[in-house]
Amino acid sequence: MKFVKWFEEIGAQDVGLVGGKNASLGEMVRSLGKKGVNVPSGFAITAEAYKYVIEKAGIDQKIKETLADLDTRDIENLADRGEKLRNLIEHSRCPKDLEEEIRLSYRKMEERFGKDVDVAVRSSATAEDLPTASFAGQQTSYLNVRGEGDLLERVMDCFASLFTNRAISYRVDKGFDHLSVHLSVGVQKMVRSDLACSGVMFSIDTDSGFRDVVYITAAYGLGENVVQGIVDPDQFYVFKPALKEGFRPILEKKLGRKHKKLVYMRHGSGAEQKNTKVDEQRQFALSDDDILTLAWWACIIEELYGVPMDIEWAKDGASGELSVVQARPETVLSH
Repeated sequence: MKFVKWFEEIGAQDVGLVGGKNASLGEMVRSLGKKGVNVPSGFAITAEAYKYVIEKAGIDQKIKETLADLDTRDIENLADRGEKLRNLIEHSRCPKDLEEEIRLSYRKMEERFGKDVDVAVRSSATAEDLPTASFAGQQTSYLNVRGEGDLLERVMDCFASLFTNRAISYRVDKGFDHLSVHLSVGVQKMVRSDLACSGVMFSIDTDSGFRDVVYITAAYGLGENVVQGIVDPDQFYVFKPALKEGFRPILEKKLGRKHKKLVYMRHGSGAEQKNTKVDEQRQFALSDDDILTLAWWACIIEELYGVPMDIEWAKDGASGELSVVQARPETVLSH
């Protein structure tokens, strides 16, 4: 395999090859399984594949020219250039050998998880999630992607999302050269949290910077609603020192409104918003046992990385299993 690496084959040292997000997933798949933390498997399409697409399409010069006299303070100018670049990449052809590798890898996923397996397709930039800069949320993610054709289309869309307006502007602000930041794409088995709940947790208090608590948020459905601040989630605090001594130290539980949930489309791939029922809104999305399991996992992950962590988790409504789907160093309070 030239352009694809399975998560089991990569780790923290591979940021240059597969970006921050995928390197972190590989590290967790390899290191955390034996410690009882579930991390869904999958594969990374490397940054080399992105470079290959640009090179084969012969559009690197065009990218340079389009960005040459860019003024990021002029919003219209920025939007216009961004759209041109995204269209350029989206309408480029995926080289045949790369396409074959992606198709073959998806078929292997089908062998493991069943025909038309549902996957999340996420961008992972090579300058992403450094302790000094976070590129999180600037590129696009696609949920519940099914079938080889759908996957190939979404991979090209992800490559194009290296040039979202926000990503272009951020690179200018932080002094990154546009052509030296590349993009890898992660293809990960979905967790059916549309049938249960998901959220974000931090191994530090995000308000005060206090290091001895895990702060967990939870809402029904897929996690994008919590990540993007669309819903008001439940909130929980767990005291780490007592947890490590075997106690059940949930310090606080705060009920969120959770008025919407993102669920699988009824037909085909993709996801859609639905209103939550009033009785769902009035109860906590997580049981105490689940809260304590997640807090324990946050401690294990923090220990692995040696810094406070920002972690995305999901609960599968079909199997009842909890999983960690992403983790990155927490970049604000830890400094």
